[in-house]
Amino acid sequence: MNDSTSTPGVPVAPNAVPAASAPAAAQQPVKPARSAAQSKRKKALTALATVVVLAGLGWGAYEYLVASHYESTDNAYVQGNVIQITPQIGGTVKAVMADDTDFVKAGQALVQLDPADAKVALDQSEAALAQAVRQARTLYANNGSLQAQITLRSADVVKARSDIARATDDLARRQSLTGIGAVSAEELGHAQSQLQNAKSGLAAAEAGVTAAREQLGSNQALTDGISIEQNPNVQAAAARMREALLATQRSSLVSPVDGYVARRTVQIGQRVAAGAPMMAIVPLNQVWVDANFKEVQLRNIRIGQPVKVVADLYGTKLAYKGVVSGLGVGTGAAFSLLPAQNATGNWIKVVQRVPVRIALDAQQLADNPLRVGLSMVAEVDVSNKDGKTLAGAPRTPVATPAAQAPAADDAASDQVRRVIAANLGKAPLQAAGFQSVAVRR
Repeated sequence: MNDSTSTPGVPVAPNAVPAASAPAAAQQPVKPARSAAQSKRKKALTALATVVVLAGLGWGAYEYLVASHYESTDNAYVQGNVIQITPQIGGTVKAVMADDTDFVKAGQALVQLDPADAKVALDQSEAALAQAVRQARTLYANNGSLQAQITLRSADVVKARSDIARATDDLARRQSLTGIGAVSAEELGHAQSQLQNAKSGLAAAEAGVTAAREQLGSNQALTDGISIEQNPNVQAAAARMREALLATQRSSLVSPVDGYVARRTVQIGQRVAAGAPMMAIVPLNQVWVDANFKEVQLRNIRIGQPVKVVADLYGTKLAYKGVVSGLGVGTGAAFSLLPAQNATGNWIKVVQRVPVRIALDAQQLADNPLRVGLSMVAEVDVSNKDGKTLAGAPRTPVATPAAQAPAADDAASDQVRRVIAANLGKAPLQAAGFQSVAVRR
């Protein structure tokens, strides 16, 4: 007989398990599997947390030891001097000797204007200078003639006084004879008239002396203390001739520096005015980089810090060596055409950027030239913070090899001296004490 309790009328299987013991039997194999899964998940989470903590520690160590010593930006561009070629005088373009992308040397002719008008003006000014010199010579020569006039008028005064004395004696003698009837009244009146005429002649002679002296003084006021070449009229005429000479020399426009031609707009036959832009010269050996750093990045940037600069043109394989040469004195927004007006309406803070000027290595620029406007990536080493944030001394000017203006002015002055010397003459040269022609500039 089976010991298991069974429901009457319900058949029982030989190997059937009682209902109360079924859940216990089902839980026996599931419990170990769930424990294994939990253990694996716990290990995975622990490993992940360990990796996150280690990554955080590594990132913090990198930021503290490495990244905190550098400030970088990709908002950087190549800048350079764009030298405008503009005429100093108006004229018609006769020839153009350079075009876009051409390399030109300092002093090389770029544009030639028609010099015909300038040459005519030069001839007129040269003639005016010669006339002014000869008029000045006349002033010096008049001093002698006016002095002779004074001597002549002085002799007339002496003669007039002699005539007065003679007429006075004659009148006195006739008056003494009037009482005895030896002299008629008509003869006595005639003697009185002669005395009066003599006195009038003396007054006229003295007035002539005074007038001659005034004329001499007026002429000497134009000549005393200066030589002929220093006469104001001569100086004014010399200035006009120098201006005409410079105009003839300025009809040829030359390049002031070595560089490349850009933005050529001038054409042959074009009538140009003084100051009109014709083309530009860009000296690519004098370019620099303007890196626009955020204002929060400027606290550690100093003048003199080394910079690593990479150009998009050459890629990361070529890194330029640079140095911080200056920090901007204002943000880009402050110097924009329409500065932001933050005092009206709703306001949203925007992080501003300040340009930092970076000077590049000259040899690297020569080996790997850059163009104005290229994109750059700049990384400043801010480890050394001993430098200044603002420049404390003026920048050393870049010497330009073509100093044409002083040479042109000297040539014009030499030509003026030759014209003056040619019209002075030997006698006036010695009378005026002329030793060296000094033309005021």
